[in-house]
Amino acid sequence: IPDGSIDCVVTDPPYGIGKLWVGGKGHGWANSWAQGVKRNEWDGECPPQKYFDEIFRISNHQIIWGGNYFNLPTSRGWLVWNKPERNFTLAEAELAWTSRDMVIRVCDCHRSDTGRNHPTQKPIDLMLWCMSFIPDNCTILDPFLGSGTTAVAALKTDRNIIGIELDP
Repeated sequence: IPDGSIDCVVTDPPYGIGKLWVGGKGHGWANSWAQGVKRNEWDGECPPQKYFDEIFRISNHQIIWGGNYFNLPTSRGWLVWNKPERNFTLAEAELAWTSRDMVIRVCDCHRSDTGRNHPTQKPIDLMLWCMSFIPDNCTILDPFLGSGTTAVAALKTDRNIIGIELDP
């Protein structure tokens, strides 16, 4: 892919925390124990630095969920997903690193959509909110597509999407 040929990467890579997460039996994620083994397979390690180097090379803008887990440049433009449900064993908020020079923005959004397919699937409303921070009529790449909520949000906002996912 040529340098700068992708308008924006919007992605949620594995955070590399699968081995640390013990689940919350009885704490709001009913199928956490059943999903634990599969989740740990894909969330056992962070992507290598070369993945992020390539993302920066090919794209003009980036939104990277879990940015606090990765070695990324300093940014003033963080996005915060505030999850209003409390007392779970999972995080009550998540951070997205962005390449934007802007003030920190916060989205209050419930943890999951009805019928989610992926254990850490981002809600469509959250991904629609992300679209407001990137140019209209652009091409988005998500190299860790997961269940495809980035693609759904991109298509709902008339943006082109390229998705890459290891698990069909």
